[in-house]
Formats: sequence, structure tokens, C-alpha cells
Amino acid sequence: MKTIKLTFVLFLAITLNAFAQKPSPELLNPTNHSLLLIDHEGQMAFAVNGIDPIQLRNNVGLVAGTSKIFNVPTVVTTVAAESFAGPVFPEISEFYPNESDYVDRTTMNTWEDVNAYKAITGKNKKKIVMAGLWTSVCIVGPAMSAINDGYEVYIITDASGDVSQEAHEMAVQRMIQAGAKPITSMQYLLELQRDWARSETYEAVNQLAMRFGGGYGLGLQYARKMLKH
Repeated sequence: MKTIKLTFVLFLAITLNAFAQKPSPELLNPTNHSLLLIDHEGQMAFAVNGIDPIQLRNNVGLVAGTSKIFNVPTVVTTVAAESFAGPVFPEISEFYPNESDYVDRTTMNTWEDVNAYKAITGKNKKKIVMAGLWTSVCIVGPAMSAINDGYEVYIITDASGDVSQEAHEMAVQRMIQAGAKPITSMQYLLELQRDWARSETYEAVNQLAMRFGGGYGLGLQYARKMLKH
């Protein structure tokens, strides 16, 4: 009887462990999504309120760096870069320096631009992560359009901004009601790393967090120096 009970307990433990090791398909990983960075340009940033520009730039750097570390298929778009909105944030051009790869357009809704649409859908990922300026125009348009076309959309709320906090929040709520999933820049980084035993990206992730991760990054720097970790 004891043998039977012990066998049952071991079977139950193995079964529960097996279930525990299966992550939710809702979670992002380096290969199940593409990233769309929309109009992080000077002219678009000048009128942004509700988030400090330094924080916005750090968050954008965190997102761009994350996508580079994990080789996420990424599309960078601009709007009238030469005649109106200007260059992208240096936090993007550092990781994606080839401006010829950017998709410039005139449409407010990226999804309605033929070249942008082909670039985004050509990544062949059903999950699309988006961030950009402004939330109520440049993110709402492609987010709701992509959802309507059957894509799963995630919006990085703190790497986006608008002319007022209310405009940003109402836009986020509207997209959530349509089915979009809100995340933050640090969440994006840590969700892709997921396991600190992933040594191939461990150091790069820590360096990125120390640079753009605010207080969390300072904590990492302190621990590595003082605890020799």
C-alpha cells in the first residue's frame, strides 16, 4: 500500500511539474511576435505630455535594445521624416542605424500605407507589439486595424505618448476594449528573457537594464559591484 501511495505521489508531482513548465501562449517570447516602432521623431515628441521626455526616451531605448538582443523582427516607421517630423530618437537609430530600412509615409494610420503594411505583415507573426507617438492617432490606427485583420496586438504604453495624459489614457482604453493587450517596456524586456539561466542573453539584458532601467538598473549596478554578482 505504501508503495502504491508513494508511486501516486511521485506521479502527481511529475504531472504538476509538467503543467507548471508550460507557459501561457499569451506570453511573448523572442520568436512569436514582431515589433512595430511608429514615429518616435522629434516633431512628434515636442507636444507629448504626461510622460517625462527623458523617461520616454529611456523606455524607447529599452524596447529597441530588447528587440535587438533577442533578434525580434522589427519595423521602424516615420512620417514625413524629411519635410516635417525629423529623425527618429537616437535610442532607436543606435540599434537600427540603417535609415534606408525605415518605412516613411504620409498616412496617419501606418496600416493604410502599402509599404508599411507589407513590411509589417511580411514578418509573418500573428502577434504584433507596437509603440509610438502619438498614442491616439499613430497607435490606435494600426492597432485596431491589425486586430480587425486577426492579429494579436500588444501595446507598450510607456514607450508611447500623446498631447495630454487624458488623450493617451483614452486611446489605451479604446485599444484594450478592441482587444489589445497593454504592457510596459521593462515588462517587455523581462518577458523575453524569462529565465536568468539563459546565459546567451543574460549579460546583454543586464547591461541594457543598467543603462535604461532607471532605479532597477541602478540596483543591478549596485549588486554587481558590491556583491560581486
